Amino acid sequence: MKNTHRAFRWPQPLEGQQARIWYGGDYNPDQWPEEVWDEDIRLMTKAGVNVVSVAIFSWAKIEPQEGVYDFDWLDRVIDKLGKAGIAVDLASATASPPMWLTQKYPEVLWRDEYGHVCWPGAREHWRPTSPIFREYALNLCRKMAEHYKDNPYVIAWHVSNEYGCHNRFDYSDDAMHAFQRWCEERYGTIDAVNEAWGTAFWAQRMNDFSEIIPPRFIGEGNFMNPGKLLDFKRFSSDALKAFYVDERDVLAEITPDRPLTTNFMVSAGGTGLDYDDWGYEVDFVSNDHYFTPGESHFDELAYSASLVDGIARKNPWWLMEHSTGAVNWRPINYRKEPGQLVRDSLAHLAMGADAICYFQWRQSKAGAEKYHTAMVPHAGEDSQDFRDVCELGADLALLGEQGLLGTRLAQSRVAVVFDYESQWATEHTATPTQQVRHWTEPLAWFRAFADNGVTADVVPIRGDWDSYEAAVLPSVYLLDEANSQRVRDYVAKGGKLFATYYTGISDERDHIWLGGYPGSIRDVVGVRIEEFAPMGDDFPGALDHLDLDNGTVAHDFADVITSTADSATVLSRFKAEPWTGMDGAPAIVANRYGEGATVYVGCRLGRDGLASALPAMCGSIGFDLPQGDGRIMRIERVSDDAGFEFLFNRSRERVTVEVDGEPLVASLGRVEDGRAVLDPNGVVVIKR
Repeated sequence: MKNTHRAFRWPQPLEGQQARIWYGGDYNPDQWPEEVWDEDIRLMTKAGVNVVSVAIFSWAKIEPQEGVYDFDWLDRVIDKLGKAGIAVDLASATASPPMWLTQKYPEVLWRDEYGHVCWPGAREHWRPTSPIFREYALNLCRKMAEHYKDNPYVIAWHVSNEYGCHNRFDYSDDAMHAFQRWCEERYGTIDAVNEAWGTAFWAQRMNDFSEIIPPRFIGEGNFMNPGKLLDFKRFSSDALKAFYVDERDVLAEITPDRPLTTNFMVSAGGTGLDYDDWGYEVDFVSNDHYFTPGESHFDELAYSASLVDGIARKNPWWLMEHSTGAVNWRPINYRKEPGQLVRDSLAHLAMGADAICYFQWRQSKAGAEKYHTAMVPHAGEDSQDFRDVCELGADLALLGEQGLLGTRLAQSRVAVVFDYESQWATEHTATPTQQVRHWTEPLAWFRAFADNGVTADVVPIRGDWDSYEAAVLPSVYLLDEANSQRVRDYVAKGGKLFATYYTGISDERDHIWLGGYPGSIRDVVGVRIEEFAPMGDDFPGALDHLDLDNGTVAHDFADVITSTADSATVLSRFKAEPWTGMDGAPAIVANRYGEGATVYVGCRLGRDGLASALPAMCGSIGFDLPQGDGRIMRIERVSDDAGFEFLFNRSRERVTVEVDGEPLVASLGRVEDGRAVLDPNGVVVIKR
């Protein structure tokens, strides 16, 4: 584990300009005739756009033939933008290779677990372990950096794009050899690999690193070695990260004054790469986020933005992409409701983003993303989306002038812990139930606290979650010895801990902690579990739920708690038919440990059940919940000199709430006589 992050550096304004909240989006001028460019810049100026990301998918236009470079078109558009006061976040252009490269070297194309080649036709059809692709990509980085090293309008490097969106896993021979080297570096000896992967099971012992192969197809219905699969996911994240670092270092060597980033894809369920680990390698964190349609839209967005803030360690971060409305890649691409374009952007801003950008500036008229909405839609300037884009630009300019820059997201009283590797481990196909994964439980706790008036921070497991008044370990399946000791120290010194089913089950190798679950922290939470009780409805008469005596209902999963510590108090028990063996068994247990206290939730209650049970659980360990309105989410950004409070309506009804301070921005809301009135999707920003 690394001890320090790369030094934080934020893109600086163009010469002669004041620092502002960055506002704009991906710009693809190469998709349009040149006469459109001037119209684009007119509209950007009207909307308050001050930055665009350029050349993300332009390799084939920049290098149309091997060794032949055409920068003229890109020079012209960057010059036009810069002279209009619009800065450029310039891409390395390496996200997708041109056809001439893959025709000449088809061995750069990644292969799936069946050995099938991913042919060109979409994007990201390259393998990160290919020496040939690395050579060509780094050469392009070098040419880009040398050409634009003195350009005054380029403020940052946008390295590649959404690594691993399509090429997360590669099972080629290049990947196999790289995986072998990765295992040797991680473990040192083949015996250590055998121990980590438990290869004594099913005669999988290996005698040499050359016998390690990727987890290729092993037949329908078979189960891959869990330790091997977990390590392959780690390796795959690391392989892509290593490619990013190579690109970054080439660019940084030639242009040391330019900060560098690459756009993550952090969302509640976006767990392909270990973005917290990647966060150590960027000058500033940036993220692409697309809304989840339906009732969880706002809460999932706020949760994800909080996690990005945690990955950024509360430094400013950049929202590199989100959508003005519908996307193009879901089976049904729902539109955003009125007000959500502005509200969603301000929610990311509230959670610590100092840059708000979209995919993309002008909606494409051709290609696979032509139905993905943009800042300028197909309908053009005379459209509600563009009017909202202009409204948002004015709001961001005002907030910047009023001092929002320089503030940070205020630390909450509660940290909800998230762990990428626990998610990866729970994805295995041989687990107690396929209905339980790690990622859903942190989101449920975040929403439950919001329902009780607390906006929690979402903190990666490597982060400082043990500096909070209270912390939640929600189905953190993997707890190594170091993090288990952090739990003991945190609670012993007075911390308040909430832990749930499926926490502390295995160590970092996915080896079970023996002696009864949760073996890693059994002494801290004061319970001993001998077996699990998964629930479902896949056959007649199956146990599909369990009632609790506090009025909540458990689904999918419950622990069979067979004993509790003398220091423990049972807060709630199951109510069930005798044949289940669960009637009267403990479901929620509080425990004293050192100077602190814990609550263990031994079943899956979901957001509503947790929200209902939280007051009693918090009361049992001395954590005071506010008497706020759970329909309003309050988010604060603060500095030594200023404070801003963002109020968001989470409900489908008009809500009125008292406010104290100067109202600055309102969308579908207003402030009258010290009270904010917010319609559905409404937001008000107050300066205190």
